[in-house]
Amino acid sequence: MALEARFFLAVVFAVAATCLCLSAVASAFAVPSVAFDEGFSPLFGDDNLVRSSDDKSVRLLLDRRSGSGFISSDYYLHGFFSASIKLPKAYTAGVVVAFYLSNGDVYEKTHDELDFEFLGSRWGGQWRVQTNVYGNGSTARGREERYLLPFDPTLEAHRYSVLWAPTHIIFYIDDTPIREVIRHPGMGGDFPAKPMAVYATIWDGSTWATDGGKYKVNYKYAPFASDFSDLALLGCRADPVLRAPRDGGGAGCAEPDLLGLLTAEYAVMTPQKRFAMRAFRARHMTYTVCYDAVRYAAGPFPECDNSDVEKESFSAWGESKNVVTKARGRGRRRGRKAGVAAGTAMARLDVSSS
Repeated sequence: MALEARFFLAVVFAVAATCLCLSAVASAFAVPSVAFDEGFSPLFGDDNLVRSSDDKSVRLLLDRRSGSGFISSDYYLHGFFSASIKLPKAYTAGVVVAFYLSNGDVYEKTHDELDFEFLGSRWGGQWRVQTNVYGNGSTARGREERYLLPFDPTLEAHRYSVLWAPTHIIFYIDDTPIREVIRHPGMGGDFPAKPMAVYATIWDGSTWATDGGKYKVNYKYAPFASDFSDLALLGCRADPVLRAPRDGGGAGCAEPDLLGLLTAEYAVMTPQKRFAMRAFRARHMTYTVCYDAVRYAAGPFPECDNSDVEKESFSAWGESKNVVTKARGRGRRRGRKAGVAAGTAMARLDVSSS
C-alpha cells in the first residue's frame, strides 16, 4: 500500500506539471525550421497540397478525389524531426493524418518506421494519437501506443517531434516527452537502424481508424484540411541503400554531428522531463503494447519498463482502465451537428484563402 500511495502522489503532482507544459502552444525547442522547397517535395495529391506564399507552411487536403502528402528531399540516419500541426475540424471519422519517418519505398519487406498517426473521430476535437515503432519489417510485432490529447488540436497548431538516436527514441508533443524507447540488445533488428525519409500525409483510413473501421469517412464534411508549419529536419543525411552519409565515410553521422545530436536538449531525458512524461502517460495513454498480454502472450518486449503497480491500471489487452473517451450526451450531439456544418464551411473558406 505504501508503494501504491507514493506512486499515486507522484502522478498527481506530475499531472499538474504536465498540464502547465501543454497549456499553451510551445515552441518546444529552439530548432531552425526549413522552407518547404529547401527540404521537401510533393508526394501525391496534386492540387490537394497547398503551399503558403512564403513557402513556410503547407496545407494537406483530403476530399473524394484524393488525399495528399509530401516527403523530405533527403534520407536521414538519426536526427530530430519536427512539425507544428493543426488538425481538421468537425466530423473526421476515418480520417488519418500522419507525420512519420519510413524507408518503405526502399526496403519494401524490411522497412523501418517511426510514426505519429492522428486518428479522427465522429465528433470534432476528439482526435486520438498513435505512435508506432517498427524495425526491419517488424509490423507483426508492432510497438504501438495510443493517447488522448489534453487540448483541442483543431483550434491551433501544436508541435510534434521525433528524436531518433542510435541509442534511443523519444516522441514529443510540444516540449513534453510522451514516449521513450531505449534500445535494448533483445530488440535486435526491431530497433530502426536504416536511413529513413520524413513524410506528412492525410488519407482515408476508413477500414480501421475510427472504432476499428465502424465509422467511415463522410465526404459530406470534406475537404478535410491539416496545416503543417515549423518544419524541422535536424538529421544526418544518408544514402538509403549504402546506409552511409551523403558526404562519404562510415555509416551514420560524422562523430562531431553524432555527439551534438546525443547531447542536444531534445535528446537528453532529464528527471524533470521523465516526471512529466510519466504524468502525461498516466493521464492520457489509452493503450500500450507493453501491457498487451493477449496479443503478446510470451511477455512484454525487452525494452518495456513495466511495473506491477502500473500494470493494475491496464486490461489484459493493454487498454487503460482509467483513461477512456467520454461519451457525449444526446443534447450535445444535436448541437454538434450545427457546429459541424459551420466548421465545414469554415474549412472551405480557409482553403480558398490559402
